[in-house]
Amino acid sequence: MAGGVVIDARVLVGTIGLMSGTSLDGIDLAFLKTDGESQVQRGASATVAYPDARRRRLREFLDQVKAASDDLPGGMDSIERDLTLAHVEAVEMFLQRENIKRESVQLLGFHGQTVLHRPECGETLQLGDAELLARETGINVVYDFRSEDMRGGGQGAPLVPLYHAALTESQGKSDVVCVVNLGGIANLTWIAPNTPPVAFDVAPCNGLLDDWVARHTGAPMDADGRLAQQGRADEATLALMLSHPFLSKPPPKSLDRLDFTDEPLADLSPADGAATIVDFIAETIARATTYLPALPNVWVLCGGGRRNPVLCAALSSRLSGKSVTAEEWGWNGDHIEAEAFAWLAVRSMRGLPLTLPSTTGVSHPMCGGRRVTVPNH
Repeated sequence: MAGGVVIDARVLVGTIGLMSGTSLDGIDLAFLKTDGESQVQRGASATVAYPDARRRRLREFLDQVKAASDDLPGGMDSIERDLTLAHVEAVEMFLQRENIKRESVQLLGFHGQTVLHRPECGETLQLGDAELLARETGINVVYDFRSEDMRGGGQGAPLVPLYHAALTESQGKSDVVCVVNLGGIANLTWIAPNTPPVAFDVAPCNGLLDDWVARHTGAPMDADGRLAQQGRADEATLALMLSHPFLSKPPPKSLDRLDFTDEPLADLSPADGAATIVDFIAETIARATTYLPALPNVWVLCGGGRRNPVLCAALSSRLSGKSVTAEEWGWNGDHIEAEAFAWLAVRSMRGLPLTLPSTTGVSHPMCGGRRVTVPNH
């Protein structure tokens, strides 16, 4: 429990969630008033894109971390400070632009930028200086959401499933739902009434596709799936990618952004490579349904990949049941993870579980998070 302080369950807490995901595209912010359970009043949200130079620096640092055998590469302190100050600027911009009074925000839920996630070794690292963020914004911060789960034998990811379930409950939905997060990494959350949610990482998603597109075209992403639409999936390469041992491993399981590479695609054209990655993502998600307790009636597509019509079509052709976007389901598809970390921050302060055995494989329902308190706040 963050800081050993418990928030009154009767009070809705004003919280801003901050999420910088594995796609390395920027900082998402979302304002909630919530009790950390089923009461969720969603407010403003925004995205502050990383400048190209910051994105390149982070990507290069990830490559250095991947190549390092033991010690982390140099320069981390400088990158962490730069990243944290970018979050400070994002918070200040958000408060001003959305006319949110600082005193109405009791907490910041600060995820940080993941640069290392090795659950098999019990290691995870999110860049971000919570003390600097609290000091510069004057707002209490909850951070380090993953470590406690990993100490309890969990994978430390995914962390958003309990929020998916809370939103579904708050809407009174009775469907059997599977939420598909098409972010840097694809993951699933299976939700059914009166049943603990089931969740796990599936495969690389936008992270792999973005890297391929950036390398071959210089663009940060395959906007509207235009490059993939021009190509054709290579079946031999697809079969090789689908043979990766992670994909046949039963959950619980989670991925680091760089656990997969695009080396199998090396001999393909840019368009064929993009088309092959799209089919790979869709096929891995379809095959992952074997690990769900029951097939869902509804698939809810979240994350940036829901804007890729080629990927959505590839998914729809493989999945039974109705597929809808987060917006069609009444959710905020761009900022649901930022919302989740606002909600998780309140849960942490209340000593409520952030993860379950069915979502991360942790030994028992586990709270987590640490707190930085601003004096007189």
